[in-house]
Amino acid sequence: MAELEHLYEDWDRALAVVAHPDDMEYGAASAVARWTASGKSVSYLLITDGEAGISDLPPDQVAPLRREEQRRSCEIVGVDQLEFLGLPDGLLEEGLELRREIAAAIRRHRPEVLLGINHRDGWGGPSWNHVDHRVVGRCLLDAARDAANPWVFTDLDLEPWDGVRWAAFGGSPEPTHGVDVGDFLDRGIESLAAHSVYLEHLGGDMADPGTFLRRNAKSAGHRLGVEYAATFELFYL
Repeated sequence: MAELEHLYEDWDRALAVVAHPDDMEYGAASAVARWTASGKSVSYLLITDGEAGISDLPPDQVAPLRREEQRRSCEIVGVDQLEFLGLPDGLLEEGLELRREIAAAIRRHRPEVLLGINHRDGWGGPSWNHVDHRVVGRCLLDAARDAANPWVFTDLDLEPWDGVRWAAFGGSPEPTHGVDVGDFLDRGIESLAAHSVYLEHLGGDMADPGTFLRRNAKSAGHRLGVEYAATFELFYL
């Protein structure tokens, strides 16, 4: 019997909020490709430019490169709405400033579904997650409630939005749901490969999009009862 439930697809609009360029591409982008191909609208909000992500290149040179790579990646999976907040990579803090920015985006985009990546302390086993991933994920959940409250962040001059039904976080060590990406894995791989400058400086298994994503999707597929899958941890809102 499959361990995971199929993620609900009875929605039309989603907003993905992640810390860095490439965050969505490490697994979730294949599901995004499936959804946009079916006519759903998925928008991306990138909190930073990922400018501190390449140790041997200066941030002012990296930021525009990573923005452009993310734009190409979005085009591959059918995402045509991409915003960058430009907050400092590696230095994000959980608090009102970030919640306010995300709540504003939720009120602008008015999504039914929020997407993110793993905000747990680790990735399973003896690992420690990036501070930006942890901060953004937690603020995203709080900002969904903020966006719905007419008495919170009234200075934004944006109508409250209480239409978010749930948030789904890819790459979680505690997944609850999965998406069959058998027909869209190649597009997900291509979307990660679009981050070519970043991958050239990364090294290791994660620098090989085809091998890394196909292996993970195959393992996830077993848990969902399909050939290839993307996994998500669901939080009801």
